[in-house]
Amino acid sequence: MTERNAGRAMLRWASGIMITLGAGHLALLTVFLWSDVSAWAERGLWAAVPLQLDNTGLTVAELSNEVTFWAGPGSFSVPLVVLGALVWNLAGRGVAVPAWVGWVLAAWCLVSGILLVPSPYFVGVVAGLLVVLAARRGRARTAEGGTRPTVSA
Repeated sequence: MTERNAGRAMLRWASGIMITLGAGHLALLTVFLWSDVSAWAERGLWAAVPLQLDNTGLTVAELSNEVTFWAGPGSFSVPLVVLGALVWNLAGRGVAVPAWVGWVLAAWCLVSGILLVPSPYFVGVVAGLLVVLAARRGRARTAEGGTRPTVSA
């Protein structure tokens, strides 16, 4: 496997991990909290999760409704799927992803995994480090050949 293909493969693995984590999180939430999710459609989607600045008088049902939102569509899952799709697309086009993206992802997943144990957040650290390694390979090739960083042949 050439250096360029190795970098592309790393980015594809990283993006696959990100997409799987995000989509899996949404899928599991929908399965386990289906009654709350389906209630949004029954009530109409507009303001199905009202913003309440004072949470002292919430009922259990209202609190469950808010938790479902913040654990689902309001969580990390949607942006993680979007980031994974973007990295997949950039890898396919041969565009290098900056190392800082990988470092931020790895740090965020590490801290979140420490705060929420047991958790699949630690798998996100792997995705972040793969992005960093791919960026370093691209930078090393640039230094050798003097061309723009790419990740594919």
